[in-house]
Amino acid sequence: MAETTKYLIDESRLPKDWYNIAADLPQPPAPPLHPGTRQPIGPADLAPLFPMAIIEQEVSTERYIEIPEPVREVFRLWRPSPLYRAHRLEAALGTPAKIFYKYEGVSPAGSHKPNTAIPQAWYNAQEGVKKLSTETGAGQWGSSLAFAGQLFGLDVTVFQVRVSYDQKPYRRALMETYGARCIASPSRETQAGRHILEQNPDHLGSLGIAISEAVEVAALNEDTKYALGSVLNHVLLHQTIVGQEAILQLEMADADPDVVIGCTGGGSNFAGIAFPFLGLQLRGGRKRRIVAVEPAACPSLTRGKFAYDFGDTAHLTPLVKMHTLGSTFTPPGFHAGGLRYHGMAPMVSHLADLGLIEAQAFHQTACFEAGVLFARTEGIVPAPEANHAIKGVVEEALRCKAEGRAETILFCLSGHGHFDMASYQAYLGGKLSDSDYDEKELAMALSGLPVIA
Repeated sequence: MAETTKYLIDESRLPKDWYNIAADLPQPPAPPLHPGTRQPIGPADLAPLFPMAIIEQEVSTERYIEIPEPVREVFRLWRPSPLYRAHRLEAALGTPAKIFYKYEGVSPAGSHKPNTAIPQAWYNAQEGVKKLSTETGAGQWGSSLAFAGQLFGLDVTVFQVRVSYDQKPYRRALMETYGARCIASPSRETQAGRHILEQNPDHLGSLGIAISEAVEVAALNEDTKYALGSVLNHVLLHQTIVGQEAILQLEMADADPDVVIGCTGGGSNFAGIAFPFLGLQLRGGRKRRIVAVEPAACPSLTRGKFAYDFGDTAHLTPLVKMHTLGSTFTPPGFHAGGLRYHGMAPMVSHLADLGLIEAQAFHQTACFEAGVLFARTEGIVPAPEANHAIKGVVEEALRCKAEGRAETILFCLSGHGHFDMASYQAYLGGKLSDSDYDEKELAMALSGLPVIA
C-alpha cells in the first residue's frame, strides 16, 4: 500500500502578512471605472459598499499587508492547513510526477472561503457596521460569511443563486445554522430581482444577478455593507495565505512545483495558491506553469473577451477590465455552482493577458470522473468546483507519464463535497450530463459590452 505523507507547519509560522501581487507586476492592470461617469473610481465611490480598510487594500500596491492579530487568532481554528503528497493518486495514474495538494476543506465551513470572510467581517465590525449582504453560488462563500458574521456580531443576508438553492439544501441549512438569512435569487426582495422574474419567473439565477441583489441592499441601507467572496483584489489578497503556507510546507518536503493548478470561477482560490509562487517568479525566481482550470459551460478565460464589463447583471457595480462572457450571460445549471460567474477576476485576467498564466476548460462529467478517482485513492470527496482542478492535475500527470517527466505538481483542493452528494449521486447513477452554453446567448451578451471611449 502507498504511504501517506502530510506536511504541517507549526502554528507559530502562520503567515503574519498577505502577499499583494500588485507590487511585482511588470505593468499595472487597468483601473476600475465608475458605472455612470466611466471615469476611474476613487475611495469615495466604494464607501457605500465597503469599509475603508478594505478599500485601501483594494487599491494598495504594497507587497505585504499585515494580517490583524484578531483575524490570525480565528485562523488558528484550522490554519495552517495541511499539505499532502498524493502517493495513491500517483500510483493509480502510473505517473512519475509528484502530486501535492493543499487542502482547504479543513476550515469550519469546509472550503477556502473563510480566509477572506473572517477579515472582511472583522474590518466591517471595526467600523461599526451592523449588517452584511452578499451573494453565493454553491453556498461555500455564503456559509463562510455567515460563520464570520456570527463571530463578530454581524447580521448576514445571503442571496443564493436559485439553481444552487434548489440543488444544495444542506448548504442553505449550514448558512441558517450559523445565523444567516438565505434567499433564493432572483428574488422579489429587490428591484433587480423583480425585474428578472418579470421577464422569466423560472429563471435559474446567476452570480451576476445575486450580486446585483446584494449590492442593491447594501446601497439602499446605511447600516449595511456588501461583502464579496471572489473577483476583487482584496479578496484575492486574503487568499494568499494558502500559497504562502504551501511554500513553507514544500520546503519541508524538499520539493518545488513545476506546475501550479487551481480551479477558477471568480479567481480567489486560484489566486490564493498561485500568486505567491508567481510572485517568486516575478522577483527573479524560476519560471513555473500556472494553470487555471474552468468549466467548459462557463469558460470566461478560454472563451470570454478581455474587456471592460460590469460585475453584476443590473449594472450597479463598477466597470472592471476582465475576461468576460457578458454581464447578462446566464450559464447552464451545472453542479459546480461556485464557478458559474460570467467574468474572471481582473487581476487574474491581467496576468492571463500578460501571458503569465494559462487556462484550460473541461466538462463536468470528466471533472466528476477525476473527483471520484481522487476520492477512491486519497479518501477526500472533493467539492464539484475542486474537481476541475483535479481534472487538470490528472491531465498533467498523464502528460508526464507519456513524456517520462518526473515533474512536481501542486494544486489547491479548495473544499470538500460533503454537502454536494446529490451531484455525486447523479454522476454515479449516469444522470449527470454535460451542458454547453448557448452560442447565440453568448454572442448577444458580448455584443452588449459597454463601449469605453
